Amino acid sequence: MNMKTLVVINPNSSETVTQGIEQALQPLQGVGVPIRCLTLAEGPPGIENQRQADLTVAPMLALADRQTDAAGFVIACFGDPGLHALRVQTALPVTGIQEASVMTALTLGHRFGVIAILPQSIPRHLRAFGAMGVSGRLAGDRALGLGVADLADPDRCLAAMIRTGKQLRDVDGAEVLIMGCAGMAQYRSVLQDETGLPVVEPTQAAVSMALGQIALGLTHRPEGAMND
Repeated sequence: MNMKTLVVINPNSSETVTQGIEQALQPLQGVGVPIRCLTLAEGPPGIENQRQADLTVAPMLALADRQTDAAGFVIACFGDPGLHALRVQTALPVTGIQEASVMTALTLGHRFGVIAILPQSIPRHLRAFGAMGVSGRLAGDRALGLGVADLADPDRCLAAMIRTGKQLRDVDGAEVLIMGCAGMAQYRSVLQDETGLPVVEPTQAAVSMALGQIALGLTHRPEGAMND
């Protein structure tokens, strides 16, 4: 019998992003069930707009359906493509990194700020925050002007992240920062030191939440509950 695992799906096709996710999750390996990270081969190199996000949903659902040893799922894209569809497909715990990072940020400060990758990412963030009912707690959502592929380059990325984080703090009044892409994980500790604010890395937030739900037997569809 195979050991159950928490399956973290990167819906883009970048193995570099998946490797960054695996590195970010190292502190959580050994806490509850094992964690396995997968890359969606059919996804785009980076998810930077709503169309790209929507096109990943069907192949992501198919990939999740093939994971017969899963104890739960995490969708590792800020925007949570297919989150609610996957919750219909499976009764196992399912968390999305955007939703989980916001919920975590609300426990660390009253107003949260988001560091986005590109300006076109922001409208889908704002729609999600409106649907969650947390727009009143949003201090600001500012874009770096960098694509997903650029996030692996510290020379291009780190200074922009620190500058944007300080703008969210000083201009917008953010008390906690959320990294608005799964590819930013390696910069979390430096960003936290430079801004003096708590910084939420979204995959860490979502996996922490999923591990807790698995340990406690919590799910959106408890055994015996009526199906949709």
